[in-house]
Amino acid sequence: MDPRDEMEPGQLEMLAQAFCEQLMACLDECARGRKGLFSGYEHLHGEGSGEGEEFLWPEAARLRELALALQGVLAQQEERNALCDEFLDLCSIHGEYNPGERKLARAFLERIERGEVGAQPEKKGRPW
Repeated sequence: MDPRDEMEPGQLEMLAQAFCEQLMACLDECARGRKGLFSGYEHLHGEGSGEGEEFLWPEAARLRELALALQGVLAQQEERNALCDEFLDLCSIHGEYNPGERKLARAFLERIERGEVGAQPEKKGRPW
C-alpha cells in the first residue's frame, strides 16, 4: 500500500462509525417494510421511466457503496469489520426461496442487539 493512500487513524474509525449509524437507521426502516436496503431495485425498471419510483432509496444505495469502500480500505490494512461483512453478505442473497428484506432486516437487527454479529453461529443453517 502506498503511504500516501493510508488513512489517518481517526478517519477509519469515523468511517466505520458513520457506516454503523447509517446501517442501523436503514435496518430499522427496512424492518418496518421499506424495500431496497439489501439490493437496489433500480435495475428492475427503466431509469427515468417513472416506474418503480417507490423503490428508489438513495440512502440504502449510499450505504452499500460505503460498505464496499470500508471493506476495501480494511482489506488493504488486513483488517475486517464484521458488521460490514455481514451486511454485504446479506446484500448478496437473492432468490425466490430466500426471505424478504423485512425479515432479513429484523433478523439482522436481533443478531446485532444480541452481540452475535461476527461470531460463528452455534447451529448450522440460515440465521433467519
